[in-house]
Amino acid sequence: MDEATHPFTWPEEIPRDAVATVLFVLKDRAGVRLDKFIVGEMPRLSRSRAAKIAKDFAFDDTGRKLSPAKIVRPGEHIVLFRLKWDEPEAPRDVAVLYEDDAIIAVDKPAGLPVHPTARYLRNTLTAVLAEKYPAQLVHLCHRLDKETSGVIVAARSVELEVKLKAAFAGRDVKKRYVAIVHGSPAEDAFVIDAPMALAGHEVGVMMAITPVERGGLPSKTRVRVLERLDRFTVVECFPETGRQHQIRLHLAHVRTPIVGDKLYAHSPSVFVASLEDKLTDEMRAELLLSRHALHAASIHFEHPKTGAPLSIEAPLPEDLRAFIAEHGGR
Repeated sequence: MDEATHPFTWPEEIPRDAVATVLFVLKDRAGVRLDKFIVGEMPRLSRSRAAKIAKDFAFDDTGRKLSPAKIVRPGEHIVLFRLKWDEPEAPRDVAVLYEDDAIIAVDKPAGLPVHPTARYLRNTLTAVLAEKYPAQLVHLCHRLDKETSGVIVAARSVELEVKLKAAFAGRDVKKRYVAIVHGSPAEDAFVIDAPMALAGHEVGVMMAITPVERGGLPSKTRVRVLERLDRFTVVECFPETGRQHQIRLHLAHVRTPIVGDKLYAHSPSVFVASLEDKLTDEMRAELLLSRHALHAASIHFEHPKTGAPLSIEAPLPEDLRAFIAEHGGR
């Protein structure tokens, strides 16, 4: 979230041209130190950068400075401030799939981050929506990875934001993804039931299959084959839990990693090189696509205001359709 999505008091010691990011503490993210919470919410930040933000630039919504050791509580809003910076370009053409007086659903393009990060401010979905709806409050209710395209839902009030986020956390929202994977699954339909947790790798966002007795969280994804190509397969995925990188890690776990996935289909060094804009020609050729081939194709939930069932779909983007056609698909 940004300043436009939740009211707060601007601290006197923070320059007015700083960047404000508001983080909402969900129940399942509460109970940890503030610095660890920031790492979890903004995983592309380095740990040192997150620690500095927690130490110098974290406030509550009344303008009171917070300690890095503060334990965050459910329902709190944490306001982070950072100085402006130059940022890379990103696609900003965001199509509106559905809107009414309660919610907005958009089709996020691949390459557009959802929230401000250590590198992105203006080129984020948060900023694009603030520009599209300058006189309104728009609260994003879930997130997608930067490279994942597809449906994402926002609420038009704090009350509806809380209600929708609770629906996401309570697994009342049904999501369908389409992915292009390496190889060919043995079965046309199967379930991947494999607990997962942070890998503890130097790449802080990386997840790993981890037994429950070692801290892994139960994670389940249903998978169905849509089309078998020459060396690849188009699948649809229905996550029954909502862990970070769940679909990406689960598909890699069964040896059908997503095409273009820099973190789980290749060495983590490829992912690091992409963050530092140091991908070599050999790396790009190996990746096949400039982004991972994962698309949030549809979402189904009860309208937070009327209670009526609502389904929203985002068409498969051109880059994935072209890849499928190039490799023998329809």
